Amino acid sequence: MNTDAGAHARTPAAAYAQAAEVAGRAPSIHNTQPWHWQVHSDRLDLLADTSRALPGTDPDERMLLVSCGAALHHAQVALRAQGHTVQVRPLPDPARPQLLATLTISGDEAVTADAVRLMQALQLRHTDRRPTVDTPVTAEQVDQLRQIAGEFGVHLHKLTADQVSELAVAVSRAEEAAATEPAVRAETAAWTGPDRPAGAGVPPEFIPDRRPETDVGEREFTARGALAVGGGHDKSSTYAVLFGESDDRGAWLRAGQALSAVWLQATVQGLALLPYSQVIEIDGSRAMMRRILSNLGYAYIVLRLGVADPDHPLPGHTPRLPFDTTTTVDPD
Repeated sequence: MNTDAGAHARTPAAAYAQAAEVAGRAPSIHNTQPWHWQVHSDRLDLLADTSRALPGTDPDERMLLVSCGAALHHAQVALRAQGHTVQVRPLPDPARPQLLATLTISGDEAVTADAVRLMQALQLRHTDRRPTVDTPVTAEQVDQLRQIAGEFGVHLHKLTADQVSELAVAVSRAEEAAATEPAVRAETAAWTGPDRPAGAGVPPEFIPDRRPETDVGEREFTARGALAVGGGHDKSSTYAVLFGESDDRGAWLRAGQALSAVWLQATVQGLALLPYSQVIEIDGSRAMMRRILSNLGYAYIVLRLGVADPDHPLPGHTPRLPFDTTTTVDPD
């Protein structure tokens, strides 16, 4: 299926199918891709696929909703890059809680340069767990990302030096708590180990070969990978948190949309982004993040922003599930 930004689908159903395929590139916790698309002639439905949920790691499905929200935004980007205006109805049917959103083409528009850039960024975006180089993120870049998050009703707060120190403690507590939970360790091993599902999970070439020497620790996987860490540190990185006033399902879905939008813009800016979801997955560290925010809102996810080493690119992209696994096309 053609996913070039300049390709204009001839029918709405074809456009929806193309958007669903492009949305498969979205980030998700442990690359579980916990979504399923239903393509109809008049709409595109996004459903949660709980067969790829993580009940031990993510018992309240917050990260599942963030992952699906990111896929939702990816689909919006794809439709706009085809020259369509899009309407999104989140959680449209209370009787169907797994139906997370419905997208509808509401008209046509000229494809803008921004739409093309976002589509290109979507194809380049990746998670880089290596330390960043000694090039600081500018205030202007952070302001742009803050404005983009705000379009989804989500706030982006740049952490102060003292708050980064508190974040490091929260991450450490989260990792310690996860290490004592057999269900969490089993899920991590299942999605990052040699028996991970085909087309999903995190292969060893994307997992650091040793623990990076950074002030804020990273997720501890059950085994070392093959990704060379290098000698960098996170001293020039910017840490930020996406947060909002609500803790309901709609808020977490919007957080995923904001995460995708911020990540794509960061990619356009030449920045690498590493999400920290472990501090949200654990009740204790999630409460710590709320205190870091002075109880002004609920932390949805933490971001590390920085410049990746241009001389050592990542080995491609993590795998993705086949289109037929994540999408059902209605014969009508």
